[in-house]
Amino acid sequence: MSFLLKEIFSLIRILNSETGSKQIALGLTLGFILGLSPWISIQGILIFLFIIIFKVQAGAAFVSAALFSLITYVFDPLLHKLGSNVLKHDSLEGLWTTLYNAPLVPYTKFNNSVVMGGAVLGLILAPLMYFIFYKLVSKYQVTIVARFKNTKIWKAFKGSIIYNWYITYEKYKF
Repeated sequence: MSFLLKEIFSLIRILNSETGSKQIALGLTLGFILGLSPWISIQGILIFLFIIIFKVQAGAAFVSAALFSLITYVFDPLLHKLGSNVLKHDSLEGLWTTLYNAPLVPYTKFNNSVVMGGAVLGLILAPLMYFIFYKLVSKYQVTIVARFKNTKIWKAFKGSIIYNWYITYEKYKF
């Protein structure tokens, strides 16, 4: 429960700061890639490590991964077709054989057409998704947060016990 609260507070803090839009956009992008691939695989573990090691907003990544995992099921036929085309390409047959015989590579499940399609689509769209997320988060921070802080609801919330608890949590950051 403490981890969940920490991630929620971190996401709120970063969404409302002006310096965190790159971390949020990168977290959303990594969540997009993770949502297109199986979570329990080498590429999933590598993305989790990337989120942990580098300064990426983990809450945004996990929310994005969950959302895109749900959406991915709708696009499974498209991902299957894309992955099948890549896996059945004649000039890549030797590469796939070599990779399949390598020690750890088969654990990426790359020989599954849906996984391969998700990996290809994720790698192709990741830069575009980063810029889209970056623009959306930046626009959110400039327009929506500024307007929201001037509302009566925010001013009432700022005087509440919950807000005081949040400020206390921020001071101690346990």
